[in-house]
Amino acid sequence: MGLAMATDAHGRRIDYLRISLTDRCNLRCRYCMPVEGISFKPHDEILTYEEIVRFARIAVEYGISKIRLTGGEPLVREGVVGFVRELIAVPGIESVAMTTNGTLLPRFAADLYAAGLRRVNISLDSLDPEVFARITRGGRLADVLAGIDSALEAGFDPVKLNVVVVRSLEQDLAGFARLTIDRPLHVRFIEYMPVGEAEEGSGCHAEGVEGWTREDSVPSDEVLDVLAREGARMGLGALEPLERESAPGGWGPARYYRFGGAAGTLGVISPLSHHFCGECNRLRLTADGRLRPCLFSDHELDVRQALRTGDADAVRHVIRSTLAEKPESHESRVGTERGMSQIGG
Repeated sequence: MGLAMATDAHGRRIDYLRISLTDRCNLRCRYCMPVEGISFKPHDEILTYEEIVRFARIAVEYGISKIRLTGGEPLVREGVVGFVRELIAVPGIESVAMTTNGTLLPRFAADLYAAGLRRVNISLDSLDPEVFARITRGGRLADVLAGIDSALEAGFDPVKLNVVVVRSLEQDLAGFARLTIDRPLHVRFIEYMPVGEAEEGSGCHAEGVEGWTREDSVPSDEVLDVLAREGARMGLGALEPLERESAPGGWGPARYYRFGGAAGTLGVISPLSHHFCGECNRLRLTADGRLRPCLFSDHELDVRQALRTGDADAVRHVIRSTLAEKPESHESRVGTERGMSQIGG
């Protein structure tokens, strides 16, 4: 079967696949995992690396050319460097990126770069060690900062920092802006979404994890106002929007800005205040082999069974069905039955 351009039922081109390698993580971030933890999937329910590569080879037939590896924390899975090398070698895959909490990058950054990985996103929600420890339930900010340094030293480009903005947290947005002045870091501020806690009336309570609610979501326009005001106060000049061709390469919906002369950029991702469903170009493959057409939908299609029976046509059928069932919009739904560590960040 020749390479094709995949489109869903609404005419959107789908060329981007997010693959969760594991539901396990070495942190316990509040918005990703409930305080009581989760029941991790047994080993035999998690897709093997061989199965993931086989799926990627088939997905390429439908136009998938960009893959992001997520978790949980992808770097806690044994053998990840060799897997990355094999995945990058799949014909038709143009680019592979990884989202990580950064704590293990000092150990893996150089080897991942040697394996061919070039793009990395690092999750970091506070520059205050105490707040960071509270968000992650015991994580060390110093470990993530060392991970950022190791990614830059290894040569990764772009290196992006993902900051989930939560109103009830004490987050130094100006401090993040300063990180972009002297180093080529691209900081993206993401509106908090209480994924994993369904909204009222759906059988789950309406609060987010540990009491965070939808009211804790800060609209991106408000974030930009704060950045512009703080930038002026710090003498950084005006916060200027960037045209797409001047922004760091990416496959998602971020809008980018820069202070004059800065080495890096600032971006905002606005799933609640500025829906980008009409531009959605992605599917998600969970670690336990479910293909999800939408982050905010609990609808999943089982592809693990088809992979394990070796039936390539059955895998193709699941992919086609997922494309056909991809919704036009999440219609402001922000709660799901599974949390981000189970779905894949």
